[in-house]
Amino acid sequence: MTISRDLTNAIVCVYEANRNDTNRERMEAYMKNHFSFFGIKAPEQKKLLTPILKEYKTISEPERFETARLLFQQNERECHYAALTLLEKGMKKMPEYAIDVYKELLVTNSWWDTVDMIAAKLCGHYFLTYPSKLEPVTKKWRQSDNLWVRRSSVLHQLKYKEQTQEELLFDTVRVLKDEREFFIEKAIGWALREYSKTDADAVQTFLATTDVRPLSRREGLKWVKNNGLLKV
Repeated sequence: MTISRDLTNAIVCVYEANRNDTNRERMEAYMKNHFSFFGIKAPEQKKLLTPILKEYKTISEPERFETARLLFQQNERECHYAALTLLEKGMKKMPEYAIDVYKELLVTNSWWDTVDMIAAKLCGHYFLTYPSKLEPVTKKWRQSDNLWVRRSSVLHQLKYKEQTQEELLFDTVRVLKDEREFFIEKAIGWALREYSKTDADAVQTFLATTDVRPLSRREGLKWVKNNGLLKV
């Protein structure tokens, strides 16, 4: 799609023109040198990106998703962040097929920073828009061979609060709980900690009867403990 390529090129060109090698070295080191960077900090990224997205605000949804794909094919991490910003701008109009694109991006240049945005914000909003998809997709993704897809499966409901499907969350934790993988253990603890802010008793009862990894348990009970709600 010509518009998608034009938008992608506009973003890449403005970022290239604002490259900062001093920042780049620090940013790449922070991300353990998994990705290249232009060296543009988040506030400046937003400042540069906003007028471009405003110019292309009438793009169609297929063009939006194709642009996101093209941006994720770039080497520099700021392009991947720009793709997620573009997708976030279209969340209210997301089509049913959006979940397929989100999964594609989960496994493209994957690391926790983009995965968590896709899982908690984009997928999270998607399943509120298409609630019948939540359970089957979660059950399928938690069995995935891909670490980041499995991590996503436990984070879909991260911000749901009272709308959380509790048993689906707990069942997903049961499926993943024995993995000796930091990013899974951490995601389990994070999801349980967030839900404990809504139902502290349910999380404590679950952890009292479920043998999860120590990191997951510690993280899952952190909010309860810090707020004096931990049952002895």
